[in-house]
Amino acid sequence: MAQTNILLESGTNELEIVEFYLDEPGYRGYYGMNVAKVVEIIRMQPVTAMPQMRHPSVMGAFPHRDGKVVPLVNLSTYLGKEPITETPDCKIIVTEFNAISTGFLVSGLTRIHRLSWNSIEEPGAFLQNISHSSITGVVRLEGRVVFILDMENVVADLNPALAIRFNKIPDELANADRVYTILHADDSSNVRNMVKRLLEGSKQFNVIQTVSGEDAWNLLKKFKDEAAAEGVSILDKVQAVITDIEMPRMDGLTLCRNIKEDPDLKRLPVALFSSLVSDSLKHKGDSVGADAQFVKPDLQTLSEKVLELIALGEKA
Repeated sequence: MAQTNILLESGTNELEIVEFYLDEPGYRGYYGMNVAKVVEIIRMQPVTAMPQMRHPSVMGAFPHRDGKVVPLVNLSTYLGKEPITETPDCKIIVTEFNAISTGFLVSGLTRIHRLSWNSIEEPGAFLQNISHSSITGVVRLEGRVVFILDMENVVADLNPALAIRFNKIPDELANADRVYTILHADDSSNVRNMVKRLLEGSKQFNVIQTVSGEDAWNLLKKFKDEAAAEGVSILDKVQAVITDIEMPRMDGLTLCRNIKEDPDLKRLPVALFSSLVSDSLKHKGDSVGADAQFVKPDLQTLSEKVLELIALGEKA
């Protein structure tokens, strides 16, 4: 299955997921991942063992397109379950995001669903804990509970070099007399924790966080009402917004569109920080008025751009 060119219109608060299942003795679990991250779905391939594999779920590697060698991950093993027993129904889901290609072995496929982010619930703390923060959403489909996997977290866990990184604010952008308030929306607890720790550690940012675009939107409306009551600008309450794209209830594209269509909030710089930012998908962020777009894990460049946007807004 080749990647579909879905959702050409942006800010619709919709996504498509490919649903698959993982079998273990006496139980079949249903999972999903965003189709936008899927390159293709293929049959089981001959796998060559890789030396010094740091994670037991990595089965080896197989040749893919254009001479690429792609690591193959037994997704069931990664999730702490019994390894998948290979059957004719087994498939490899080949993903590509953050410029990294990875194959995930699953027991079989169900089908593709087109959903509203409103239908996806946030996982509770218990589910987050037992899944090691690998589940980012839960949806009920045709009588089944389907767990949406946080593929960014999985890949970063398998390859620590892909974790979010940040060094320091360049001297020419640093302002020792000012701390800027940033609203950050991301459904991944790992990403939220790392972004908050790194940005606030720079002494240049105060980071307010939400787990969904809907929560961020409600908070911005509250700030807007407070600013109006106090007779000040929204920029006195918050100076910029950083948002993921994939989030339950309201995605980042819809959040950005809402901000840019509001006569008072549109002055806020909005930066998309997501694994879905790419040359082929960048037009979606452009269409909703995003001021900047950066692919995870490049927090360094993102933070520098945010400071530049804030400076431009203060001069306007």
